[in-house]
Amino acid sequence: MAFYEHVVITRPDISPAQVDTFVEELSEFLQGQGATVGKTEYWGLRNLSYPINKQRKGHYSLLNIDGPAGAVHELERRHRISDDVMRYMTVKVDELDDEPSAMLSRKDRPRRD
Repeated sequence: MAFYEHVVITRPDISPAQVDTFVEELSEFLQGQGATVGKTEYWGLRNLSYPINKQRKGHYSLLNIDGPAGAVHELERRHRISDDVMRYMTVKVDELDDEPSAMLSRKDRPRRD
């Protein structure tokens, strides 16, 4: 099995609760495909670098995936046909990090001593 970091940007007109439900459905789908989802993070409604489909903002979410390549390919295929997904990116990594990512705001990250 391989390790992947998957970032998905969803439409800004859906609520954060709907984004959480969407991420939970993705996790359940991946578990059904034989993958495990470690950490999931909701980065919030953020400005885009450039407009996508006349939208200037999007909900960013991160999933850490440990699973077969076929599960990730099927996940990306579902993203391509989904109306809620604006962009996505999957990166294969050597190991998964359990600590909060740098994209979280300072108040959400634990303090280093």
